[in-house]
Amino acid sequence: MRVQRRLAAAVSASALVLLAAGCSGTFANEKATTADKPAPAALPKPLSMVSTPKSAVWTDTGEGKHQLRIAPTRLARGAESDMAHIQLDDDLKGMVPYYLTFSFTNTGKETMSDADPTRNLSVNTVDGQAGHGVSLFQSNPLATGSGLPAGCREAGKAKLAAGDTTAICQIFMLPKGQQPATVSYRDDGSDTLIWQVDGAKTGGAGVLPADKAADTPTRDSTSHAVTVHITPKSVRPGSVADLSHFDLDADEKKLIPYYVTMEYRNTGKYDLLPDLNENVLVRTAGGQESKRMILLNIGGPGVSQCPDAVPNEMLKPGAKVTSCSIHMLAKGDRPASVVFQGKGSSQPVIWSATAAADGEK
Repeated sequence: MRVQRRLAAAVSASALVLLAAGCSGTFANEKATTADKPAPAALPKPLSMVSTPKSAVWTDTGEGKHQLRIAPTRLARGAESDMAHIQLDDDLKGMVPYYLTFSFTNTGKETMSDADPTRNLSVNTVDGQAGHGVSLFQSNPLATGSGLPAGCREAGKAKLAAGDTTAICQIFMLPKGQQPATVSYRDDGSDTLIWQVDGAKTGGAGVLPADKAADTPTRDSTSHAVTVHITPKSVRPGSVADLSHFDLDADEKKLIPYYVTMEYRNTGKYDLLPDLNENVLVRTAGGQESKRMILLNIGGPGVSQCPDAVPNEMLKPGAKVTSCSIHMLAKGDRPASVVFQGKGSSQPVIWSATAAADGEK
């Protein structure tokens, strides 16, 4: 049987082009004499984190693959005021900038041109939300200095010969109140690489404990509003061999299945279909989102480690159903949270995940 996969591989850092506005702030100060210039602001204090160098792959615009040795060397929390002279998109206003400096070495044999692995990097919150990566372009041609925040001015080399090392700084915007938990790197030619940030609290703002039941609205097949009481049961890692009865493609065979089991109780007034797990997704420590995998299993043995919904009939008011969904993650990654987004609901319910993939914590 063929498999229909709905794996949401969310881009780690959404590249946004933002403009440094006008001649105020940094630019105005740059016109003053040396004696009149204010003392440079102190650099933000870096967060403690794991910074072990790891082997990685970077794919250039011509689909050429290059071997790298990469490591985050500094992650620091900026201030909202750092971005005061930047024309931010509305959805980024009020967020907090974090400055990630990372080094990388060209471990291949060929010179790399315009090497910029930042699109594969991400700074992620405790519940697996990837920070919004931003690229700043100076819009004032009269400015004599950089409009970039003082804590993030490493630009890297345009070309990197074999064996050479350089450093680049990237800005990531995180929601206020959210803490960075990991730095990750993801490329088509490599597994997900994760570096842990020390001191991140479990769960995070708006994230429920793994065993905490919650009520949330959804809608039935005719759009009636129905409330559902959800109790998370487990998040378990499996093996791709568990899916051997299905026709997986080459990329799918490189992934690791995770099994999410939830119990749903209809506390509304209308019948519901039992496939409520279609509204479940997993956010990962690497800043990815994985929706449930749909396997065609007409009369087949199914996946014993993740059985179909029981019962498989309409869920009447007051009735319960237990169902399991399969979510495919890259090697090296691990679940950070489980999310249920009810139909017609403006806010999802988020639980801390109960299982972690093997690898660096």
